Amino acid sequence: MSTPVICFGQQPCGFFPKRFLVAKINTARQLQNEIGGEIVFFYHDSDHDPRETRTNLRRRTTDEAAQLNFTFENKIQRKFSPLYLKRVQAGWQEKTIGQLPNYVEHPLINIFKQASAANVADFCLEMYRGMGLLEGIKVMRSSDPAFRLQARDITDFFVDLPYENEIVRARFADGKFKLHEGGSEFIELPLTDYKKEQVSPSRDTRLGWMQSVINCTHYISGAGEQQYLNKADAPEITYIEREAIERSDDAYTEL
Repeated sequence: MSTPVICFGQQPCGFFPKRFLVAKINTARQLQNEIGGEIVFFYHDSDHDPRETRTNLRRRTTDEAAQLNFTFENKIQRKFSPLYLKRVQAGWQEKTIGQLPNYVEHPLINIFKQASAANVADFCLEMYRGMGLLEGIKVMRSSDPAFRLQARDITDFFVDLPYENEIVRARFADGKFKLHEGGSEFIELPLTDYKKEQVSPSRDTRLGWMQSVINCTHYISGAGEQQYLNKADAPEITYIEREAIERSDDAYTEL
């Protein structure tokens, strides 16, 4: 038998990760203890949705919910640039440090102070590593040009393209490049040549695209993800539902 490759995937999901990501990590480690092999974190930092990095915290005194997020350098970046190219606005980290004592204790604040990445995907990954969550786990990123070059060709995809002095993630559909403005509104970009290193998958093609590089034997996901995964793209995988966790969308704030 081949050595097991246990994989889970996730977009950057807050500078303190959402609890459901930690549940995936815990499930992967438990499975590794049972069957051996390696764990791979498919870090889908090609996504562009700024809502992915919302960090849902609770006030230490009242347990009142609060939501923090990065601020970005401009509107184009916030709406359309992939997460690995959304730059953190100058002064955001210092301002957030002033707010954090309401929500977390000093050891976590110190980890946050030490993070120095310029874009939100790198910043989140630096935090997850600083919190000790990724020890012994291999991280493979959907933004990595080498990963994209190895991945199989897909028919439903996005392309990273220049627009208004930024790089944006445009959907290729009906022979056109489009940016979704909201509702039924789109911005159409000029047709242009592109390379494979600029391509990232849609939700429906992500599993097969990822699997063509990682070749995992087991894939861990939440119940919602299990419902939309196109398992026919990778029938060789054993699909595992992550462990249950309370307040799954809240930030994980433990060490």
